[in-house]
Amino acid sequence: MISSIFGKTKPINFIIVLGFLFLFYWTVQIYLLQTDFSTNQLVVEILVISILLFSVFIVDFIVNRNKLTGANSYAIFFYALLFVVFPETLSDSNAVLCSLFLLLATRRLLSIKSLKDIKSKVFDATLWVLIASIFYDWAILYLILVFVTIYIYEPKNIRNWLVIFSAVFTFFMVTYMVLILANTTNFLISHYTFIIDFNAIYPAKWDSSIKVSAYIIINLVLAFWSFLALGKAGTGKIITTRLVALSFVIGLLVNLLVLTESTFAIMITFFPSVIFICNYIESIKRKSLLELLLVLSVVVPMLAFLVKLWVG
Repeated sequence: MISSIFGKTKPINFIIVLGFLFLFYWTVQIYLLQTDFSTNQLVVEILVISILLFSVFIVDFIVNRNKLTGANSYAIFFYALLFVVFPETLSDSNAVLCSLFLLLATRRLLSIKSLKDIKSKVFDATLWVLIASIFYDWAILYLILVFVTIYIYEPKNIRNWLVIFSAVFTFFMVTYMVLILANTTNFLISHYTFIIDFNAIYPAKWDSSIKVSAYIIINLVLAFWSFLALGKAGTGKIITTRLVALSFVIGLLVNLLVLTESTFAIMITFFPSVIFICNYIESIKRKSLLELLLVLSVVVPMLAFLVKLWVG
């Protein structure tokens, strides 16, 4: 049933995923987070859900354009399900916004493999990462991904490296001009503090710790499996998978560094996680086993979420 729907690319798949995410978002806000909707708050929530739904299209575009998975809709399917696994991330609007700009940066970086317009892609990717860092200062670590991408594809052209610094200069100049107009010139100094809140990390809630630990372990296993499975594949596919894996590791690190009582940034790791999951799912040849795993991937998170609602 599920495989027959999401095993192909159909417009109806977007309607199902977007409709589900829309309803799930408001369910989380109303019943789990018990958000008090003032007029201003409602406007913010509508903006956040719009960005969240738009990110689904970005995920699908990146996956299909770079052929990270087969011709199916499993990517957006699992992308939506990860929000059921981690509904807390919907309480953090910074996570949604930061994730969007990191997706845009990833889109540009993965397209560098064509070796066309490298400088403009590096500039765009750097700029998107810096914009993402407005929401989480530690997101600036994703610049590592930009440096690694250049090193892999065209390291000998010095201008590729200089473009990064050009983008950084452009970002801070434009941002500073905006801050002058807004009369908040101290934002850059106060925001980019790079402080680690150890009290938020230790101790962490036991249920979140177990869930995140299981999530990390599963993804590491699937990533390892992906590299083994791609051993006979083309070099381009392996390089892309390495960049995706690096993105996942950086995302975990950023999630840990920005962790506080009011932040839950695990969403920034959803995209690479989806790639690992899809590559494994596509390798399953037995129809019955595939369908069973897909059903369990829906039922188990939904049951856990309903229990959380009941207990909470």
